[in-house]
Amino acid sequence: MDYIIFSIVAYLLGSIPSAVWVGKAWYNIDVREHGSKNAGATNTFRVLGKKPGIVVLSIDIIKGALATLLPVVVLNSTLRIENEHIIQIQILAAIFAVIGHVFPLFAQFKGGKGVATSLGVIIGLQPLAALICVVLFLLFFILFQFVSLGAIVAALSFPLVIRFIIQEDSNWLFSFSILLSFLVIFAHRKNIGRLVKGEEAKMNLFKK
Repeated sequence: MDYIIFSIVAYLLGSIPSAVWVGKAWYNIDVREHGSKNAGATNTFRVLGKKPGIVVLSIDIIKGALATLLPVVVLNSTLRIENEHIIQIQILAAIFAVIGHVFPLFAQFKGGKGVATSLGVIIGLQPLAALICVVLFLLFFILFQFVSLGAIVAALSFPLVIRFIIQEDSNWLFSFSILLSFLVIFAHRKNIGRLVKGEEAKMNLFKK
């Protein structure tokens, strides 16, 4: 029953369409009709600017982190479940949170690519790995000014960080890191094509 409850809660959290709601509430704009037509933080930055972009990014990260931290808070307080089972429930919640972001119940199942929410679930599961992935993302983003490239590099690095740097002994977490890496890269398959062709749009982080 715990698996079902936390999966549903995680999906509902992930389904919060922050980009859509912020765009409509502040600017009467549906970001899915502009730019890359994606309901994520990157397109919000492009279409609406830095302030709403930061708000959307923050919400998307927080909802992912909440989805994976809630099982720890609730189940640890009841003292009825062992650590490995909590990790399994966290991972299931993480998957459903990302699915919720990509296919949000509250926005006609048309969401974003799940990068910010993925970062949130990694923060909830393994904060040090999240920090390393963020550093790698920023490094490649600042050097090449491609958000997609930074996201792809961070996704590819996640399983390697878990296995060789963090040396996490949970096979569940390592398996999840591979799955999440694949999902993020799959979501960016069109971006990869544009990067190869030299057609991917750049974003200047320091542009006013």
